[in-house]
Amino acid sequence: MGRVRRKNWFTAMGVLFIVVACIAIIRDLLIWGPEFTSDFFTSGDITSEKISVGMFGIAGFLIILGLRGENYEE
Repeated sequence: MGRVRRKNWFTAMGVLFIVVACIAIIRDLLIWGPEFTSDFFTSGDITSEKISVGMFGIAGFLIILGLRGENYEE
């Protein structure tokens, strides 16, 4: 028939990681404001903002891994 692209788990998890990271950053912006949030990004401590940046990196890796997936013949 033709090549079919199946749904994959990696792309869905990558999008989920992006959504969760955005929610955490927007929450902190609304609670603390931009000055404190930027201080949290540049401080030496491990903060939720730095974890959110890591989540963006993991999400990008998962999405690339998912889009590189195989096409199947049907």
